[in-house]
Amino acid sequence: MCDEQTRTDALEALAGTTFFPYWLDAPQRPRDEPALQTPESCDLLIVGGGFTGLWAAVQAKEADPDRNVVLIEANSIAIGASGRPAAILSTSVMHGLANAQRLYPDDMEELERLGKENLDGFRETIERYGIDCDLEWGGELTVAIGEEGLEDIKKEHKLYCHYGHDAHLLDEDAIRHEINSPLFSGGLWSKKRSGTVHPAKLAWGLKRVALELGVRIYENTPMVENRKSGTGVEITTPKASIQANRVLLATNAFAAGNRKIRTRVAAIRDRIVVTEPLTEAQLSEIGWQNRQGIYDTRTQLNYMRLTADNRILFGGRLDYFFGNNTDPDEDKAPEPYVRLIDNFYRTFPTLRGIRFTHAWSGPIALTTRMAVHYQYYHGGKMLYAGGYSGFGVTATRFGARVALAILDDKKTPERKLKFASSKPAYIPPEPFRWIGAKITMYALDTLDEKGGWRVPWVRMVERMGFPVTQK
Repeated sequence: MCDEQTRTDALEALAGTTFFPYWLDAPQRPRDEPALQTPESCDLLIVGGGFTGLWAAVQAKEADPDRNVVLIEANSIAIGASGRPAAILSTSVMHGLANAQRLYPDDMEELERLGKENLDGFRETIERYGIDCDLEWGGELTVAIGEEGLEDIKKEHKLYCHYGHDAHLLDEDAIRHEINSPLFSGGLWSKKRSGTVHPAKLAWGLKRVALELGVRIYENTPMVENRKSGTGVEITTPKASIQANRVLLATNAFAAGNRKIRTRVAAIRDRIVVTEPLTEAQLSEIGWQNRQGIYDTRTQLNYMRLTADNRILFGGRLDYFFGNNTDPDEDKAPEPYVRLIDNFYRTFPTLRGIRFTHAWSGPIALTTRMAVHYQYYHGGKMLYAGGYSGFGVTATRFGARVALAILDDKKTPERKLKFASSKPAYIPPEPFRWIGAKITMYALDTLDEKGGWRVPWVRMVERMGFPVTQK
């Protein structure tokens, strides 16, 4: 726990903070498309205007320009997870190499090939359509905290090299040259096919592309009900219904309230703070000239990156609210961010006193696999694609492509892999879910410092399938 002085400093640094995603607080935010008012019909209906839905819309129209595609969004495009992540890019389509190795050791070669192919397609799409999204290719950096952290990155380095990544181990001197923090004892820098992006600008750019390709988009149009209807599915919205041959539910954590989906998905909250822009002197002090996206090896890991105007985004501190609550009022106040800022101060002690302009949290769709999975409805005519627990900015493009292949029953190589035909493990219902989550979050918060009962508890949770230590 942080001391009283740190708590006081953190609360002062949060004075005047906007509790809303920095990415969405932008003058270039486009106006919403009108809500659906009259009945519609289409070949493909996409429910959800985040990355999965937008990538699905674009790829569906690219594959068949004559395909009749409609997308509905309950609020505004990018208002969910797609408008609030750190947006560190990766080739992984299964939440990192270590997680993929844990889940699908027999499919690793193909998953790695597909992941690299996916990121190349991600980049090509952005360049072809001229999407301005502050894309930078500084690489992906995992930083070690202490001796145990060094062992973690050495293991990770072997995996990266085995699968052909341009990955480099950095000793303490080398990592301090890259980013000056007293916590970092080493690092693993994957230099190619990784970097950072402005996620909201990317989503807004994909929205523009989808509209130009002929997708009809209706915002502020939530799905109220769905039912099998003839050879397709009928979706009811507040003002009108939609008759669709196929439906893709691209709602990720926001579908965790669905009775079937919540047996596999929990809406775990992730918290982020963003500083005011750094001065030249502050930038010089911490280095970071190559502007990598960074993860550390703490049990409750932190991640960080620079924005285009040289703010530091710093995230972590998971939490869970009873009943998969995706919008708790508690996270719109300073107190939940104090411990995150304490970790920021430990990471960058020379920046103590800097102000934080934005702070926010939001649900991530946590499953035991921490990566995309698919659930079928109405005889396979409606499909849920979700479960991204990070790494989703690029992996959603891949997940959407596979979802389209499943809906259209196309025999693609991806569908032969285990991830496409299996589901994550079952998650207990309330109140056991809330009790277990709260004990686990507390154990993770204090594991590194106190050990004790926390170690066997965390190991038990990992045996259930949750890789909660991120190692």
